[in-house]
Amino acid sequence: MVSMRPPVVFANAPDASIEQLQAALRGRWRQATRAMMVLLSLHGLPAAQIADLLAYDPGTVRRWIGRFNRLGVAGLADRPRPGRPRRGGRRLVHRIAALLARPGPWTIPRLWRYLNRPALSRRTLYRRVRLVGVWRRPKLIAKGDPDRWRTLLDLTARLRALPRGAMVWAADETHVHWLPYVRASWTLRTHRPQVATPGKNRQVTVLGALEMTTGRWVYRLGHRRAADFLLLLDLVLAAFPAAPAVVVICDNDSIHHAKAVTAYLAEHPRLELLYGARYSPHDNPVERVWAGLKAFIANTALTWPGRLRQIHAFFRARSPDQLLTAAIPEVSPWLPAGYKRDYWNAA
Repeated sequence: MVSMRPPVVFANAPDASIEQLQAALRGRWRQATRAMMVLLSLHGLPAAQIADLLAYDPGTVRRWIGRFNRLGVAGLADRPRPGRPRRGGRRLVHRIAALLARPGPWTIPRLWRYLNRPALSRRTLYRRVRLVGVWRRPKLIAKGDPDRWRTLLDLTARLRALPRGAMVWAADETHVHWLPYVRASWTLRTHRPQVATPGKNRQVTVLGALEMTTGRWVYRLGHRRAADFLLLLDLVLAAFPAAPAVVVICDNDSIHHAKAVTAYLAEHPRLELLYGARYSPHDNPVERVWAGLKAFIANTALTWPGRLRQIHAFFRARSPDQLLTAAIPEVSPWLPAGYKRDYWNAA
């Protein structure tokens, strides 16, 4: 079968790519841009129209066409620049870019030392750095599991083999502190909000599990220990007593591998515990529920009982559909490709 070409093709690229192309036409490809001006002029286009197409001033277009008429192709090259050469050498910016590509606490004095102390002022070096760099906080990323994809393949294969009607849960834990969580938010221009601190801190562990089809949510407040995790598993089993199989997917925390948990699983053959890849918290949909909880309690100063009531209020106010929308389990690599959300039961 012969494929037909489309009758019309238009360029379609993100704004960043277009800006990069325009910068190159005015930078290292500027001589090609001047040649394009000459070729368009040879095809009968006036200087004003060429300038409009290439985003140049008409006087600039006329100057390069006139230089080509007098000197030929050699007239399109840059002429020698007057004045002294730039301090630091021609490759200083490339050396700065190579250093900034390596993570490190880069400051202007540190860069100056690593560049072998070039003969230029710190202010001049700052201007060179600004050409290729920006002052930005680095992003923390988790250590990757070398066997992550093998673990995910085994996990999805086990889920595909479950009997019809089996319930699949995602479980996780988070810590909530008495000290307020401070987040950026809208405020008056002339006023910076002040959040009072209690002067001391307390902590509670929130253990939660989300059924990833119906949006059923169970949780409890306690401590990070196997005993509280077993109480959470009791809630999971009680949520669907008629399900032929109940699978709980969690991370590799030590409390999930405790001897008490192993004995509990032996006593409840209907329950199976599966583990995700190590160092991969972003795979767990419940992490996004915790993010919503932390945003809900941010910038609030309460008593310790008030903080606990805040946690309960957050979960009481959310329906199963809202929890599924927040957790987005369909994007988790834990689930097989055929996963479908049960919108009817979640409504």
